[in-house]
Amino acid sequence: MRRFPLSSYCSSDDVGGRAGVGGDPYRWLEAVESTEALEWVQAQNRRTLESLEDGDFRALEAGLREILDADDRIPFAVKRGEHYYNFWQDAEHPRGLWRRTSWASYRQAEPEWEVLIDVDSLNAAEDENWVWHGARCLEPEVRNGRWERALIALSRGGADADVTREFDLIEKRWIDDVEGGFARAEAKGGMSWIDRDTVFVYTDFGSDSLTTSGYPRQVKRWRRGEPMAAAETVFEAVPTELMAVAFRDTTRGFERDFVHHALSFYEQRLIELTPTGEFVIDVPLSAQASVHREWLTVHLRDDWTPGETGATYASGTLLAIDYDAFKRGGRDFTALFVPDAHRSLEGFEWTRHFLVLDVLEDVKHRLQLLTPGEGIDWSPRAMPGLPEVGEVGVAAIDDEESDEVFLTTTDYLTPTTLSTLDLADGAQATPEPIKRAPSFFDAAGMRAEQRFATSADGTRIPYFLVLPAGVEGDKPDAPLPTLLYGYGGFEISLTPHYIAGAGRSWLARGGAYVVANIRGGGEYGPRWHRAALKGERHKAFEDFAAVAEELVATGITTPARLGIQGGSNGGLLVGNMITRYPHHFAAAVCEVPLLDMQRYHELLAGASWMAEYGDPESDDWENFLEANSPYHNLREGVDYPAVLFTTSTRDDRVHPGHARKMMAKMQAAGCDVTYYENTEGGHGGAADNAQRARMSALTWRFLWARLAGESS
Repeated sequence: MRRFPLSSYCSSDDVGGRAGVGGDPYRWLEAVESTEALEWVQAQNRRTLESLEDGDFRALEAGLREILDADDRIPFAVKRGEHYYNFWQDAEHPRGLWRRTSWASYRQAEPEWEVLIDVDSLNAAEDENWVWHGARCLEPEVRNGRWERALIALSRGGADADVTREFDLIEKRWIDDVEGGFARAEAKGGMSWIDRDTVFVYTDFGSDSLTTSGYPRQVKRWRRGEPMAAAETVFEAVPTELMAVAFRDTTRGFERDFVHHALSFYEQRLIELTPTGEFVIDVPLSAQASVHREWLTVHLRDDWTPGETGATYASGTLLAIDYDAFKRGGRDFTALFVPDAHRSLEGFEWTRHFLVLDVLEDVKHRLQLLTPGEGIDWSPRAMPGLPEVGEVGVAAIDDEESDEVFLTTTDYLTPTTLSTLDLADGAQATPEPIKRAPSFFDAAGMRAEQRFATSADGTRIPYFLVLPAGVEGDKPDAPLPTLLYGYGGFEISLTPHYIAGAGRSWLARGGAYVVANIRGGGEYGPRWHRAALKGERHKAFEDFAAVAEELVATGITTPARLGIQGGSNGGLLVGNMITRYPHHFAAAVCEVPLLDMQRYHELLAGASWMAEYGDPESDDWENFLEANSPYHNLREGVDYPAVLFTTSTRDDRVHPGHARKMMAKMQAAGCDVTYYENTEGGHGGAADNAQRARMSALTWRFLWARLAGESS
């Protein structure tokens, strides 16, 4: 890895700006809502809109808004009792409706919806800017009983911090304090049902109740009618740990209370709260343990030899054991899935009698159906009737009552289909389509394919290439404007899904779209993630560069027509590509990014990610973090690509100061940089469809102008 001497970095002398704390002249931009910082933001936004809201911008924005507000989108729903609940946003309801319908109605082309909460009306009544954060419904104590109450989470402007309120599902109204309704003030945290008159609450209880990452460390059992201050503390994490939350498993006959105790981002414990105390599920801290009915499953992130069994299970393996036997000391696990060089476990889903494994095979979904307890391997069988390439999602409709699941299938060029499938039908089971999303662009002549590039250390890196119409053979007649997207962190996989916005705004205009499955992600399980962790982070950047080089070498594009995009951790990726490989591409979109890796752990939730990136206050800074910090690696005399930075004032996860400071530093150095900060939206960058359409239109307008050689 190349290191640059400190003398070659952009400094306060060579980029201008006022004196700053600790030698950082732009530290003042970290004051999120200071008058001075917001005036700077407004000035940058005006400049950006003046430069990009011309030419075809309005058409782009209108096209994207049409996609987001389309009435014939699939209204995905979850079953709660006799109703199917859905949250919906459109042009008439920008902040959204929480609504429900019956199964018979849901199957119709135009279901009849019963509106429970209109967030726009709520905002008007309360003079607020609430953004929907979800609902937790209270399961009735008896089977087929009425679902009466819900805990509703609402966020101001889309931030991670939110409030919780109790809602009556029968009378369709809020339960206020006078009636003894549960309510939680704004903070990062939450609330979950124990029974009708008791909840678990984990939030900001006052002094010393949050971890250094800003998340709740205390879990309390709160009974209706008593002040929250009197609630019983049932668990407490150490301040330097990540967080603690609690929930009740309401499966009939298996009712249990659990605490999820996160020590760090990749170390956690699952603890059952029993009448006699805590039972800590003794598995590796890096493993993910979960309990369903009589079964304990353990998904390993590291190799493990449990107890004195002598058996060693590899990282990425999924294990199962009878939970009661485990509590008695048994460690005779069954390996349900074992990874190999091409296969990893993306996730799993329970139904009443089956376990469905979602396996990635070279980043292609393969579903396996297992029957718990049958033989040493639970009798796995492949699920038929699913696409060979693309995204496949599976969700149990009611894991207590049936073996029916919702299936979603899609790929880059194919709109989503929602089907039902009854796994109890065995080999005769066939997906029954019930809803299909509309096509938002003409995919005729377009094609998507998987290719592989070779990284600096010889590792094969898969990537998906989506080509516009008119390309015959392996390469176009002339280099294409091409957008390369990546993430590469936190064991998150990038798999094919319908790209309506990119299809209409990019592919239909003749651009190529590429997704790189670089190390740091989860495409090949924990080993793929671990390969780019902390001091190995440079491998993710090398992987991304290798894909960029492959696109040029194979004639798809040229550096002058290649752009890159990434958000959050992907923004850190983009920042490092800018500073490490500035001549590989001509434009970059850097969204809600991390960029100052010397201070990231002191900004908002940053301390929670030290297991991913390293500790700036240790030798990690000199050993590798300094080299991975884009803010500290800008150099004089370098022709950097054009960059668009986007973020949100209300992002309380990744501090907007990262994007602000990098923008200011590059702007002072005379770089071609553009900046837009949405006032709402949290880490997602936008709070409603109008904001999402504008943010996306700015991105596509910027990229096409820079990469297609057009000014309008």
